[in-house]
Amino acid sequence: MYLTPQRILLAGATGLTGEHLLDRLLNEPTVERVLAPTRKPLAVHPRLDNPVGALASLLDQLSGPIDTAFCCLGSTLKQAGTQEAFRAIDFELVVAFARRARELGARHLLVISSLGASLDSPLFYCRVKGEMEAALQAQDWPQLTIARPAQLLGPRLELRLSERLAAPLSQLLPGKYHGIEACTLARALWRLALEEGDGVRIVESDELRKLGK
Repeated sequence: MYLTPQRILLAGATGLTGEHLLDRLLNEPTVERVLAPTRKPLAVHPRLDNPVGALASLLDQLSGPIDTAFCCLGSTLKQAGTQEAFRAIDFELVVAFARRARELGARHLLVISSLGASLDSPLFYCRVKGEMEAALQAQDWPQLTIARPAQLLGPRLELRLSERLAAPLSQLLPGKYHGIEACTLARALWRLALEEGDGVRIVESDELRKLGK
């Protein structure tokens, strides 16, 4: 476990999981600074640095040093509108964010991927997530933690009818297919950030639920 104050970089702080994670980080006494770039301003906090604008344009302006980076970026095909737009966020922007985090000194990257992520998946969504995971592993992080949650549960600002309809069913599914609350995932990510290790660790949804209790 970290014994010194931590400097955190967080992408996706306004998302379903990112909001919960940001709240936790700002209430952790071991966290010295949270650098969280967002499109819209966040509530002011003495330990929060909040550059405002499009993340892609802000990356070069971010300053370190950073100890740990969390990437909670993610969209859906419906949200993005096209496969190209989806890939630009869930692959290109995630990989660019990770590269910049490493340049700022981060040694541990924790990223939210997806259940079923695989380079060989017949599903475009899962295949892009698999490509993203492979690209991050190729960056040779000292410590890389990949979280693969099942369907995320919790209130969203935007209406996602298909997810709302599927949520009750996801809570009936067994093991790693069981839906996971966003607040539970956020707690699990923080616990994983406190674990020292080397190399790549892939954490499936059932383990994430246990860690986030």
